[in-house]
Amino acid sequence: MNNFFIAQTFGKSSNYTDIPNQLFKEYNVKKGLRNEDGTGVRVGLTRVSDVVGYEIQDGKKVNVPGKLYYRGIEIGDLVNGKGSDRYGYEETAFLLLFGYLPSKKELNEFTGVLRHFYPLPDEFLEKNMLRTPSRNLMNSLQQSILALYNYDPDPDNVDPYQTLLKGINILAKLPSLAVYAYQSKIHYYDRESLIIHYAKSEYSIAENILYMLRRDGSFTEQEANLLDVLLMIHADHGGGNNSTFTNVVISSTGTDIYSSISGSIGSLKGPKHGGANIRCSEMIQAVKQEIGLKATEDQMKTVIQKILDKNFYDNSGLVYGLGHAVYTISDPRADLLKSCCEKLAKQKNREDEYRFLTRFEKVAKAYLAGNGKSLSNNVDFYSGFAYNMLQIPEDMYTPLFVCARMAGWLAHNIENKMYDGRIMRPATKYVGEATTYKNREER
Repeated sequence: MNNFFIAQTFGKSSNYTDIPNQLFKEYNVKKGLRNEDGTGVRVGLTRVSDVVGYEIQDGKKVNVPGKLYYRGIEIGDLVNGKGSDRYGYEETAFLLLFGYLPSKKELNEFTGVLRHFYPLPDEFLEKNMLRTPSRNLMNSLQQSILALYNYDPDPDNVDPYQTLLKGINILAKLPSLAVYAYQSKIHYYDRESLIIHYAKSEYSIAENILYMLRRDGSFTEQEANLLDVLLMIHADHGGGNNSTFTNVVISSTGTDIYSSISGSIGSLKGPKHGGANIRCSEMIQAVKQEIGLKATEDQMKTVIQKILDKNFYDNSGLVYGLGHAVYTISDPRADLLKSCCEKLAKQKNREDEYRFLTRFEKVAKAYLAGNGKSLSNNVDFYSGFAYNMLQIPEDMYTPLFVCARMAGWLAHNIENKMYDGRIMRPATKYVGEATTYKNREER
């Protein structure tokens, strides 16, 4: 196909380049729905979760250590309170969906419901996944979620209770959908042996992911515990993050839960959102190859500057894993994950890599912030190392994010149905010129 005409026409068109930056300020339009001080434009009210990175004191933004609350409970208390319990994520999902921590009996009954929903419909794997593998697992997940619509006898019922049931069904099936998407891909594109393990009803979601992903199905308690924590800290992040906002926007039209979740997955795929975990992992690997684990502080600064100069890794000028839209001083998820990684790194004899990460984090934060300002790392900085220690392939990083975030998406979806209910319809300001129509002969 000859694209010359399209490229030439696009190049001479001024309609994509003639909106000056000053017009955004003149018309009080918030780029990226962000205020000039970096705070987010409020688009709703929620009781599901809260992301705290700053406070407004006397009308000014004041940076504070990061806090993440699920239904008013700090994420650190949830993670530390679970101890070695297998069902930390399940308990977290219950909290997000129902608004309180379950009793032992309630948690057992909830996990029983999830176990009931683990299996995929008959022949779903063969018809919808093995025959249509995708190079990108996130695309495959979108296709699978939309395919589940066809197996639902009442898919367009958007009643809050029915949405809850359908959402829990999706949540329980996502680990199988994610793992099977990966197995289908490597079988078709990489010509590797196809090995399918069916989810075990006695396993938690974290345990089943490791079991289904590994050829021999084996894993340790410590590995399952780390993955459980990863799922917990990714379960929600307020109503303003892009994929949750996307979910609520789509749902506000009155469409089905399958369409809403598919849209959220498409949002999460992007490298500026959930896909950043893969970019950060790749960037760290490239840095290690460039300067080695024993690199000096000056060597680290040099490679950081090369990244900023768009002369290293993906030439984007972005140092992935550092900086956050809300957190300013620290990301509580990153702090929790850093502690978990330290423990597992000792068990797996990977302490040199862990120490390199902590040194690079310290140097990069100081180098990028400058002038006494603070800069937070984010959860992506350590999640790649955590997944790597769990022998999870990079292709699976963002799909696992989907498995975790499903609980938050569902909670916000239902909350918006119950307490807002209006279609989300913001406005834009037209800044073009009025022109007259010309007949084709006169153009």
